[in-house]
Amino acid sequence: MNKTLIRNANILAVDAAHGTKPFSGDLLVEGGLIAAIGPDLAPPDGARIIDGRDRLIMPGLVNAHTHSSETFFRGRYEGMPLEIWLLYAYPLLMNDPIGKRLLYLRSLLLAMESLRNGVTTLCDDFFDPPRHNLDRLGTVFRAYDDAGIRANVSSAAMNIHTLDALPFARDVMSAGLQSLLDFGPPMTAEAYVDFCKSAFDNLHGRAGRVNFMIAPSAPQRCTPDLMMACMELAMEKHVPFHTHVLETRTQAITGHELHGKSLIAYMRDLGLLRRNTTIAHSVWVSDDDMLLMGEAGVSVAHNAISNLKLGAGIAPVRRLMDAGVTLGLGTDGVSSNDTARIFDVMRVAGLIHSVSGPDYGKWVTADEILRMATIGGAKTAMLEHVTGSLEIGKSADLMILNLRSYPFLPFNDAAKHLVYSENGSSIEKVMVAGRIVMEDGRLTTVDEAAVFAELAELVPAWLEEHAELERRNGIFAPAMAEIHRRATLAELPLYRYQGDLPFLG
Repeated sequence: MNKTLIRNANILAVDAAHGTKPFSGDLLVEGGLIAAIGPDLAPPDGARIIDGRDRLIMPGLVNAHTHSSETFFRGRYEGMPLEIWLLYAYPLLMNDPIGKRLLYLRSLLLAMESLRNGVTTLCDDFFDPPRHNLDRLGTVFRAYDDAGIRANVSSAAMNIHTLDALPFARDVMSAGLQSLLDFGPPMTAEAYVDFCKSAFDNLHGRAGRVNFMIAPSAPQRCTPDLMMACMELAMEKHVPFHTHVLETRTQAITGHELHGKSLIAYMRDLGLLRRNTTIAHSVWVSDDDMLLMGEAGVSVAHNAISNLKLGAGIAPVRRLMDAGVTLGLGTDGVSSNDTARIFDVMRVAGLIHSVSGPDYGKWVTADEILRMATIGGAKTAMLEHVTGSLEIGKSADLMILNLRSYPFLPFNDAAKHLVYSENGSSIEKVMVAGRIVMEDGRLTTVDEAAVFAELAELVPAWLEEHAELERRNGIFAPAMAEIHRRATLAELPLYRYQGDLPFLG
């Protein structure tokens, strides 16, 4: 049994007793779990001793929402709202799915970057059209298992035609273009649930770290019977019902156009607001929406950087918290963020909400951001009993940072340093389930140089194919731009932008 004793460290536990205030002590890891925390712990026979002087031990970070399918699109797009960006990152006209070797490497690369930067748990809303394939999903599981990270992985579903999930789409898009989007019969709720059950039977719980979660893409993209069947299975299996809701102003218009109510109210009426419900984004929610979410115990994955890059707006984070909603932090995909670093999201989230208004007593604090990045994120993943804080009996998912580094000199307040100063450069060691997966600047589970060399060899040709796919899908861009324009001009009693640019004319 592997045993590790970290001595004389500053421990930032994010537990009920200490919160985000560090205390001095030792931490003992046995069998992948935190076995003891306290002063002057006796080392068990055969234990590795790590000197914790001038070091900070804290929980590993949780990436509450990302998409591994975007990993090769880093640095590729900008200046596009979601509805146009989707044409290129998730094309309507598709090639064959990415090959299995690149699928594996793409997932592995995301895990590698995450671990290097202190993310020990990620929630991958994996999307792999045109169909669900257990073998391909298993390839993603294998990559995360090999990297040594903890992960929730979905096989995201939608079964409503794209043009019927967008306001104004059938009006603004020509019949000729619409005829190109004949996707065949939609997937049934029964078929998707059968696939999910197979994933639970064959993949869920791999290595004790990699789990399956259920992810109907969005309420406007899935039929009611599909979403309700997903919720029933999520509750049975005690996993998240992970979905996208009200990311953009266009989506805020969508609920009223399709259902005569907000998408949150629509979900409430279908019984889809539960403890299991984790909503990515939640930017264009109203006060009534937030009240419903808080009463139901819903969680939100706050994607502060992605919301900015895609021009979605600024989420009402303080009001969400006041309503009782649990908040975690997500990077979103590497295409709409360009890194897998939660430290970046922490800094942006710690700053952007100070422009929400002049009442500085309501600005989001570093302590709150740090909780979102750790125990809050664990709650959104329904893993708060496993990870997210340093407590006896929990998994030893943690990182050790050097306090004798630029981000911490001079040392004032740990939470403020971590949110506003740290970028991952001070990390010395990362541990997942008691196993050291990053140490002294290198990953211990993966040959990074070999992975980089293989990516350099294989990815350029795949990106050339994707560039041709982008050109093919560009024919839909004017219609998507018009949908965005019309949604911008539609009447809505919400405003989630910040700045002085006028609405589109």
